[in-house]
Amino acid sequence: MNFTEIDDDSEHSSHTPAERARAASRTTWVSVGVNVVLSATQIAVGIAAKSQALVAGGIHSLSDLVADFVVLLAGHHSQKDADVGHPYGHQRFENAASLVLGLLLLMVGVGMVWSAVVKLETPESIPTAHISALWVALGALAAKEILFRYMLKVAKQVKSSMLVANAWHARSDAASSLVVGLGLIGNLLGYPLLDPVAALIVGIMVGKMGWGFGWDALHDLMDRAVNAEEVEAIRATLRQTPGVAGVHDVRTRKMGDMVVVDAHIEVDAMLTVEQGHNIAVAARAAVMRRHRVLNLMTHVDPAHRPDADHDAVLH
Repeated sequence: MNFTEIDDDSEHSSHTPAERARAASRTTWVSVGVNVVLSATQIAVGIAAKSQALVAGGIHSLSDLVADFVVLLAGHHSQKDADVGHPYGHQRFENAASLVLGLLLLMVGVGMVWSAVVKLETPESIPTAHISALWVALGALAAKEILFRYMLKVAKQVKSSMLVANAWHARSDAASSLVVGLGLIGNLLGYPLLDPVAALIVGIMVGKMGWGFGWDALHDLMDRAVNAEEVEAIRATLRQTPGVAGVHDVRTRKMGDMVVVDAHIEVDAMLTVEQGHNIAVAARAAVMRRHRVLNLMTHVDPAHRPDADHDAVLH
């Protein structure tokens, strides 16, 4: 499963960009509050209780806090209106934010792995942790799981892949807290080596998720098309427009959580230029009303003309 994707039902979200921005701001500030408490508590208790795994969990929560501010910044910029320098708007700030989130997770993961490996090279120096570290890890697990479910619910309501990415960032921290807890249980039962092993596993988890987020965001910034089902849904809407005899060369590219579409529509060759234009306007309006399309550029072709500037279209 690609965690950065939202549920595709081909219908455009009824939420306005302003509503989506408010939802992003509200959920992210909740996440900021949770991450401030968790990162400070885990790092402080981890150091005091001599648990490298719990400190690793605290650093992960700290990276979540930085990620939250990246999301807030992106949400602020992405809702700006189009201007001369950005004629398609600023929605790609969201894609850029997802890329930054991915790189951040990747770097944090690599750092955790390195620190754990260094510790494992000298197992005799690994101390037995205090039981307080376990209680903090379990508390962090519960808090992060609740935060994940809350953020994912809002993200799906407003159809924001950036918020979905941030929600799964929170889930990765919940998963890391689970690993930390298991490592601490092993440590307390007389197997101190399991504490840095847990820190190593957390680092690998974080790095893998960061790579996935970054790779997906990079492809979106390189004009990746939406999935075939959504393209076919847009094509069907165009075909259903009165006056459209055929549709071909439908191309899409992501723009934040929105889509920019280019399409050729075929109309009766005997129609006037004005009539063909009116059909194209109606087709564009239908697509933008029913789908998450930011803009649709249409090219009008005469239907079934042998010298048309495209290959024969099968119906």
